[in-house]
Amino acid sequence: MFSPPLPVARARVSSTLEIERPNADPGGLEASLLQLIQDHQQTSLKLRDETEKAKKDAIKTAMRVSDLLVDTVNGGVQEGFINEKRIEFESRALAATVIRFAKQTHQWLAASHAINTAIKEIGDFENWMKTMEFDCRSINAAIRNIHQP
Repeated sequence: MFSPPLPVARARVSSTLEIERPNADPGGLEASLLQLIQDHQQTSLKLRDETEKAKKDAIKTAMRVSDLLVDTVNGGVQEGFINEKRIEFESRALAATVIRFAKQTHQWLAASHAINTAIKEIGDFENWMKTMEFDCRSINAAIRNIHQP
């Protein structure tokens, strides 16, 4: 957001007396300019190195934060996955139990139906026996009435 302030280049400003002198040493000005350029290049390299280091540090920090976030999210996802597996296992066990109980209930219903049928048959047989007994008594009474003088 805020860039660090750049170092201020300081140069020697020549006075009007030095500029107007025709015999002034041109190497002094040239040397000053070369020194300024060299200082600027060194400062630029130093700043570039510092920027590169800060960039690498920022990337490392961002990667660490990213890894921590991924680990946190993965932990929740892993816990959810484990819970899903447990629920799946329990639902399969429950389904097997329901099937077993359904078979047992069907067997009990079949046995109950068989008992009811047997009781009905016993009741039918008893009624048939009563009817036969009544018929035999009726026949016996008729035969006695015929043989009685």
